[in-house]
Amino acid sequence: MIAVIRIRGTVNVRMDVEETLRRLRLKKLNHCVILPKTDAYLGMIEKVKDWVAYGEIDLDTLKLLLKERGSITGGKPLTDDVCRKLGFDGIDGLAEAIYYGKVSFKDLKIVKPVFRLHPPSGGYYKNTRRHYPEGSLGYWGRDIRKLIEHMV
Repeated sequence: MIAVIRIRGTVNVRMDVEETLRRLRLKKLNHCVILPKTDAYLGMIEKVKDWVAYGEIDLDTLKLLLKERGSITGGKPLTDDVCRKLGFDGIDGLAEAIYYGKVSFKDLKIVKPVFRLHPPSGGYYKNTRRHYPEGSLGYWGRDIRKLIEHMV
């Protein structure tokens, strides 16, 4: 699984890049989506790498995102009760099912696929115009967990 976080805005952005961001459901700053690692998504991410930070996440990071910033339709938070109604053993069971590919956000009609994160505490990592490790953009690898923890 890959986490993609939008870092920069859309002022003076080419239309194809803006369309790719929209198709990735990254409409606003500090929005995060979880995507499967497929060639199609990797190609889209490569196109918008100058506007987003991305990297592989582990199961614990997915659980953290679902517990802290997960939401359902109507703007209500994602809870263990909602997950049980969907047929999972709480948020941890839902996270495991998503992580191992048993279910996708598309199958879960009421769970929103976008996580609205806070700006990172202490500011963005060095610079929002350079790529990681000198800045905040581009491929973070497994270090994306550090950025997510600062934004949750």
